[in-house]
Amino acid sequence: MENFPTLEQAARGRQGDPMRHPQGGGHHGPSPSSNQQQQQPQQLQQPQIPPASAIPLLEPQGPPQLPPQLFTTAAQLLDLTDKKLVLVLRDGRKLIGVLRSWDQFGMSMTSPYLLHCVNRESTKTNSYPANIVLQDTIERLYAENLYADIPRGVFLVRGENVLLLGEIDLDKDDDIPEPYRQAPASEVLKLKKQAEERRKRKDKKRSTHLQALGFEPEHSGEILF
Repeated sequence: MENFPTLEQAARGRQGDPMRHPQGGGHHGPSPSSNQQQQQPQQLQQPQIPPASAIPLLEPQGPPQLPPQLFTTAAQLLDLTDKKLVLVLRDGRKLIGVLRSWDQFGMSMTSPYLLHCVNRESTKTNSYPANIVLQDTIERLYAENLYADIPRGVFLVRGENVLLLGEIDLDKDDDIPEPYRQAPASEVLKLKKQAEERRKRKDKKRSTHLQALGFEPEHSGEILF
């Protein structure tokens, strides 16, 4: 009686024994196709470096700019633009207004006194003062312990007439220092005129005594500041 293989033995014979080595003898290393499959993901992981022509070039930055507070020429007015200022002129007048415009070259001047001067490249421009335009300007008068404000509107000031300027602290603008109090402009003008006449008589008397002693009176020519 012949022995026929069972169904399990027949299926195992068709699939091959898993413990048996494949045909080809003693070659146990990976096949060339498996090596190519392992190298492909490694090549995809390498970063792609763009060409030098595609890299954008950064423009070199210039030297750092100084703030306007460090300038002693008309450039310092840049930080004071659109701010409330007080100006003291060479004739003693005091103006308060908002700085709206200024010109660092201005008009040719005949006075030798300079407050603002600039140099533009090789062109020397220090013979031209900075003209200043104020908006909502008021002229403030002082006499004894009184003061008055006279509206002037838009006011143009020649640069050679400016003796001093400064920014007003808006938080303290409404604070009136003691012992000053506001009075009508006519009253303050009258007191100011009387004080000016007394000062002139006093200066004339002092000049007479100095000339008798051989001294030249002060401010005999143009006033210097």
